Amino acid sequence: MFDIGISELLVVFVVGLLILGPERLPHAAKTAGLWIRKIRRSINSVQREINAQLDDEEMQRKILETNKKELAEHSTKPADESSGERVIQNTITPLPTKELQPVKPAPEETNANNIAPEPLNTQQIDTSKNAS
Repeated sequence: MFDIGISELLVVFVVGLLILGPERLPHAAKTAGLWIRKIRRSINSVQREINAQLDDEEMQRKILETNKKELAEHSTKPADESSGERVIQNTITPLPTKELQPVKPAPEETNANNIAPEPLNTQQIDTSKNAS
């Protein structure tokens, strides 16, 4: 940004020391540093906003170009190829209805898994293990 070398910086420091004196020079350097930092932040913020805006405009331009190409390709296709339904309808042949017969439902069968287990009789439980 600034092309300031060490020799120019040393001259500025000596002039500042002579004009401001050793008491006010640190405070002046701190204030100058804060101002330079604020200016750099502002410049960086503006650059980021400009770059973001340019990226958005470029993206919009690419989208418009792509849409124009797609519309041009879509309008040049023949009607049969552009409509997939027409091609599919022409290739499907209906089945004869004479050969179709209704399906009879299967008879209900009793399943062994559907039967609930019998409750345990408490008198049948072996209590000999508890007696020892």
